[in-house]
Amino acid sequence: MLDVIELLAAATEDRLRFSDVVRELGLTQATAHAILTTLSDRGWVNRDPIDKTFSLGPALAVVATRVETARPLAHSARTAALNLAGEFGYATSVVERVGDSLVITAFEDAGRRSSGAPGERIRYAPPFGVAFAAWDTPEEQRAWIERSAATNDVLTRRLEEVLARTRQRGFDVDCTTPALTQAAHVMGTLPSDVLPDHVREITDQLLMEFTTIGFLPDDDSARQDQPVATIAAPVFDPRGRVAMIVAVHPLVALARKRIDAIGRRVARVTAAISDR
Repeated sequence: MLDVIELLAAATEDRLRFSDVVRELGLTQATAHAILTTLSDRGWVNRDPIDKTFSLGPALAVVATRVETARPLAHSARTAALNLAGEFGYATSVVERVGDSLVITAFEDAGRRSSGAPGERIRYAPPFGVAFAAWDTPEEQRAWIERSAATNDVLTRRLEEVLARTRQRGFDVDCTTPALTQAAHVMGTLPSDVLPDHVREITDQLLMEFTTIGFLPDDDSARQDQPVATIAAPVFDPRGRVAMIVAVHPLVALARKRIDAIGRRVARVTAAISDR
């Protein structure tokens, strides 16, 4: 049932028909019909009487209103993301951790066609989630590092240094290009048991480079502009744990001074949310 709700929520432009729900979720027609009927009866789903498509229903508005009250940090973070999108003209997002996944819970594209949408999940493993791991406990940091596709002493030390520098700086910068991110994903899904040892060694080395290549250098010696995918800072809950991150997504090359300026601005915004 929740899968149906999430599917309809993700369909921001194209409205879904009964056959679409069956196909996308791999349900039998009987199961899909039973779920949609129940959701329609409860007002969670609407069915257009003309074109027979399904959309989210008015009952969810009540839930959304209660969520705004029950999750004040999330509401403040979404407002901050919207304001930052207007201030910089770049897409912004709010990301929360759910188990071993990172979930985009808000997204503002600032009028641009940008990737990412609420509900999208990303694996909480290097190089993703630095702004969460940098402020986590040592045990959780080790668990994050061990989820890397290629784990060895060299990679572990490099990732530990990245987490320490990020925490000292106050914000995370991801300079990984979309092409490199896709390449890392492909390399990480290669079955290790069918690869020759020498090929596995090469892929492990490549994965290590992919994992750390997107991290901002520790100094400002680089003269050329850096392609920047994400600049993110944490929002802390009353217990001092990272509850979510607010991120700006320039998706363009920026000078180091500009990167630092945006990062400091995002960090000030998230610090103000945490203080409240």
